Amino acid sequence: MTRILEICAGSLASARASQAGGAHRIELCQNLEQGGITPSYGLIRAVRAQLQIPVFVLIRPRPGGFVYDAEELAIMRADIEMCRQLGCAGVVLGALDAAGHVDMDACQGLIEVAGNLQVTFHRAFDACPDQSQALEDIIALGCQRVLTSGGQPTAFAGQEQLAALVAQAAGRISVMPGAGITEANIQALATRTGAREFHASAKRLVPADPAAGLFQTERFETDAVLVAGLVA
Repeated sequence: MTRILEICAGSLASARASQAGGAHRIELCQNLEQGGITPSYGLIRAVRAQLQIPVFVLIRPRPGGFVYDAEELAIMRADIEMCRQLGCAGVVLGALDAAGHVDMDACQGLIEVAGNLQVTFHRAFDACPDQSQALEDIIALGCQRVLTSGGQPTAFAGQEQLAALVAQAAGRISVMPGAGITEANIQALATRTGAREFHASAKRLVPADPAAGLFQTERFETDAVLVAGLVA
């Protein structure tokens, strides 16, 4: 099987750089500094118009934890419907209950709206105290993949757990390592874990523009050269 590289892109420029570098798919989001939230309608539409590779969209209404109330879930369902209308290939979602278990009812409601879109369960998985049970729950939901660092700050630190999850999945779902993956460690992770899909940001720091005055700020953008290194 071919290995797949997914790039987390937080802007139109980053999405274009991901494709130029040879990424196989992007996860589109905004506000990466806080872990990402759902991007705007305008950004999704622009990215869909300019990219030929599959576009998955993060469905997350706010930063912070993954326990959502009824109003937040309604917003998430509306965002998933928007992604369907714009012709996205998939959505990236996740919801937990107060005990840190997969919220089966909430997730099922979201997945029903997704219809034929592919579904990735995101790193809410890494907040679950029992990852083995969480993996079985996510498989039962019908998700195509789970994005995880093995419960550690980086995928490299969690590689033993990632290998165990890949073995447990036994081909029923793709376990996709993510967090801190670089050209320097992706090959070792692939060998150690047996995973076939990988998630990275391949980002570089863009210095603040002094012309922005009071509102100048640094930001990160995906670098096509870094993407190409990961692909290689």
